[in-house]
Amino acid sequence: MDKELRVIISGGGTGGHIFPAVSIANAIKAKHPEAKILFVGAEGRMEMQRVPAAGYEIKGLPIKGFNRAHKLKNISVLWDLMKSLRLARKIIKDFKPMVAVGVGGYASGATLYECSKMGIPCLIQEQNSYAGVTNKLLAKRVQKICVAYEGMDRFFPADRIIMTGNPVRQNVLDSPLTKEQARESFGLEPDKKTILIVGGSLGARTMNESVQRHLDIVAESGLQFIWQTGKYYNAKIMEFMKDKDVPNLKVLDFISDMGAAYKASDLVISRAGASSISEFQLIGKPTILVPSPNVAEDHQRKNAMALVNRQAALYVEDAEAPDKLLPLAVKTVNDDDKLRSLSENVKKMGLKNSADVIADEVLKLIK
Repeated sequence: MDKELRVIISGGGTGGHIFPAVSIANAIKAKHPEAKILFVGAEGRMEMQRVPAAGYEIKGLPIKGFNRAHKLKNISVLWDLMKSLRLARKIIKDFKPMVAVGVGGYASGATLYECSKMGIPCLIQEQNSYAGVTNKLLAKRVQKICVAYEGMDRFFPADRIIMTGNPVRQNVLDSPLTKEQARESFGLEPDKKTILIVGGSLGARTMNESVQRHLDIVAESGLQFIWQTGKYYNAKIMEFMKDKDVPNLKVLDFISDMGAAYKASDLVISRAGASSISEFQLIGKPTILVPSPNVAEDHQRKNAMALVNRQAALYVEDAEAPDKLLPLAVKTVNDDDKLRSLSENVKKMGLKNSADVIADEVLKLIK
């Protein structure tokens, strides 16, 4: 293969798109250290900070999503789309990639559309069980489609689909701590059952309300809780908690070492983002999923049901969580047979070494 291996990776908007994109880039670099990798993202989105922090160059497009509530505002969106297509074309001509990878998000649509027009082989990676709009639009223009769930031929040409799973953060899989050490790292007792409640880096209002409403259950449960409030909600929650005496509840705005948090916990309460679910599958972690209702095409609920239908997770509707979530969590974590069953079933769904497998498929396209 040419020593000047050049790859464009495009997409982002959320951590669920960015983590897999960086993992794929790292896997390509591990196989070909001389590879030149350029990311293309959307201006103002989190990839513009996260990708450089991971050590890669990124170019931004002024692309935005369509405004369904105020249709007149889409005139400017269409203008930005045309500008983004022209800019993507220039970036591609200057960089001269041998292959392009799309991970979903607005920018990947413009970038891979232009790459496909120029005859550059393309691969897309779909993280969710319900395909995103961008990837559905690109499906007939690309050579390979890497997926994490069965039945994706509902959305994509069956002859282009490869079952790879989703790449995950390596520190989640490689935590060197024992369960007892992990609990102690959070200032908890090493031998007491622990529930982790995590709503993402910004937090999840409904899940936070679920804890606040049931502090009596938390205090009287005989369990330990790690509660990631999210940075957006943390100040108000700390104000709420300042006169509360709940020593078995560890309140944090953000958890940097999720590997340790997962290792410490017997049960996780989480949103149903594709990256999180893939992590639960690989480590065999029992979970209660509370899908966010504020995502495109309700894809988190569909992700959750893919596990629930195989008895691999429990599920609570967002609207019902403040009443039902904490009582269900306490009941579940005290049922060892249920925990064992959930762990065994979710682990059966995990696909290992996804980033390596996808990187190999990218390199095959060049050959």
